[in-house]
Amino acid sequence: MAGVLFVVPTPIGNLEDITLRGLRVLKECHAIACEDTRQTIKLLNYFEIKKPLISFYSHNQARRVPELIEILRNDKNIALVSDCGTPGISDPGYILIDEAVKQGITVSVLPGPCAAITALVASGLPMDGFIFLGFLKRKPGKIRKELQAAGESGKTIVFYESPHRIVKTLAICAEVFGQNARAAIGRELTKKFEEIMRGDIGELQAQLSAKKEILGEFVVMVASSEIAKINE
Repeated sequence: MAGVLFVVPTPIGNLEDITLRGLRVLKECHAIACEDTRQTIKLLNYFEIKKPLISFYSHNQARRVPELIEILRNDKNIALVSDCGTPGISDPGYILIDEAVKQGITVSVLPGPCAAITALVASGLPMDGFIFLGFLKRKPGKIRKELQAAGESGKTIVFYESPHRIVKTLAICAEVFGQNARAAIGRELTKKFEEIMRGDIGELQAQLSAKKEILGEFVVMVASSEIAKINE
């Protein structure tokens, strides 16, 4: 009989956001598969949980997936966590989930924190339909194509961006959608210095460009349903 792969969302900032069920699963499972053991141990220490940790990230996933599947096949439960938020969203967790499903192993997903959903709800932009792009491509040309394709949907576009690329990416957004397209940016969500910036793309780009230092991971949202098309 096989064990269960529990997918456990972890806080994106405020440690109090983990669920009671999530804590119980972490306490009862055989081992915890995590992106960065240094990050996960902080959470476990805070809640006084002691469990074996198995590192599972993009560079060792090919080797780790068979090992984790074998543990599950031996009737042991594994909790899958990411550094923060819901595993599988912009991290290698989906590869393990996919393989467990293929192998007929039960996958139990717990609801919980997700930066994209948290930021979208706080944005004030339409949320009856949205497209999540994760992290955009690296090259400007590919970013433009990706955003243009998403914009054709007429839905709110949601994506993640790093602090050292955010200003350049907003400049590309302005090229694709126009300076007046309504947008929002979430930063340091659920943390002490949480910030939700709302306005048009031009305004947000100017605000961030004026900062001496840009810190934190960003969630960017653009209301493509309200975008004024620009001439190509």
